Amino acid sequence: MDSATSDLATAGLTTPDLAAPGPVPPGPASDAAVRPASRTPLSSTADNGLKIVVVGGFGVGKTTLVRSVSEIRPLDTEETMTQASRDVDDLRAVPHKSGTTVAFDFGRISLDARTVLYLFGAPGQERFWFLWDRLFSGTLGAVVLVDDRRLADSWYAIDRLEHHGTPFIVARNDFGGPPHDGHAVREALDLDPHIPLVACDARSRASCKAVLISLVEHVQALVGTPEAAR
Repeated sequence: MDSATSDLATAGLTTPDLAAPGPVPPGPASDAAVRPASRTPLSSTADNGLKIVVVGGFGVGKTTLVRSVSEIRPLDTEETMTQASRDVDDLRAVPHKSGTTVAFDFGRISLDARTVLYLFGAPGQERFWFLWDRLFSGTLGAVVLVDDRRLADSWYAIDRLEHHGTPFIVARNDFGGPPHDGHAVREALDLDPHIPLVACDARSRASCKAVLISLVEHVQALVGTPEAAR
């Protein structure tokens, strides 16, 4: 946790090598993912920080994704859900969920000796949405994590990102249900054709790495467009 705390004080385009130690064991796609066992110290030569935010609805796996891919034990603000929270939050799709993020999750990936990627997972409940605009500040891009069973929960995240002009991709977390047609998901979310829609298993380090690489490639493509040059 000391490593994550010091990184928060530090944090303020090539496709990265998102290598990180150790696989995440298989298990239910919930926020109970195993944290990295070791703490990788921040390189003394690191002087370039990049920031990516993971957003989405309540219980879609944002904390799991950050935990899966971070090279350090993430800093999180996971709290046990009380009865008062259960009376407010819709738990029908995640009946076994016992904890929830109340501020943000924070993880880190070293891309090379000088460049570090900082990951921020935003809370999903509506009562915490006021934090999002602050988290979006200075962001390279965002991942909108969605549950195909609850696509409407993602509309606000997409709306706020478009409002801020923040590049983003949409990642469909695998909750083990029947696959949904990608075109139908695009239509339901009203996604522009150029916005990538990718598959994701938030429990899998390899899958999460692929999602982050897709986002960076999307940002690179946008930077190379004539509109971005003007």
